[in-house]
Amino acid sequence: MEKKKRNALIIGGCRGIGRAITLRLAEDGFDVFPTCRKSGEAADMLTSEVRALGRKCTVLEFDVRDREGVRKVLDSTFADDAPDAVVYNSGIARDNLFVFMNSEEWSDVLDTNLQGFYNTVQPLVFGMLAKHAGRIVVITSASGQTGQAGQVNYSASKAGLIGAVKALARETGRKGILVNAVAPGVIETEMTKDLPKDRILPLIPLKRFGDPREVAGVVSFLCGDDSTYIQGQVIAVSGGLVI
Repeated sequence: MEKKKRNALIIGGCRGIGRAITLRLAEDGFDVFPTCRKSGEAADMLTSEVRALGRKCTVLEFDVRDREGVRKVLDSTFADDAPDAVVYNSGIARDNLFVFMNSEEWSDVLDTNLQGFYNTVQPLVFGMLAKHAGRIVVITSASGQTGQAGQVNYSASKAGLIGAVKALARETGRKGILVNAVAPGVIETEMTKDLPKDRILPLIPLKRFGDPREVAGVVSFLCGDDSTYIQGQVIAVSGGLVI
């Protein structure tokens, strides 16, 4: 990307991995638009931290499952100029063995993790194509690469995102839009705080959980000047959990 004023939309950008991504892109010189379902103390603190870095921070509120509500917010925010970078980080888990999984556990995860990608990213693609430039980075998961018992819904949604990234990369590459995915393993966030470390750590060659900033660093690379010949790829940040 040429050196100019840039903006980045981080969907699910106020907590956990998304928060780390928002801060890293602000450090990289982007004005940032993190999203959340409802702003509060976390969003306010993030805004203050971004502004301390000398960048603008505009928190957008919407539920990624609400297609019409999302489009209304995005149309009003990016009416004149599509984002230079879009990071899709929204995701939930409702773990259960498939034999016991109820329809809500299935639908809630697919509607948020996979349908949410369509609802939030698709409205922006036309504007990015018109600019002949842009980056789309999707946060998937090691579970989408290998599958995980107790996560049929989550694994399906994350594997679906990988397929979407690869197909979209073929559609947009000739117009200068780079589309890639980052697949975190077990990262130290609120979402993983109750996981049984003693059972999981032996599966990870580096013998530790990851830090959100390690994921943010890869997103920074994919949104920066050193990744201009990377397209349709999935970069694992999993300590060797997936090799």
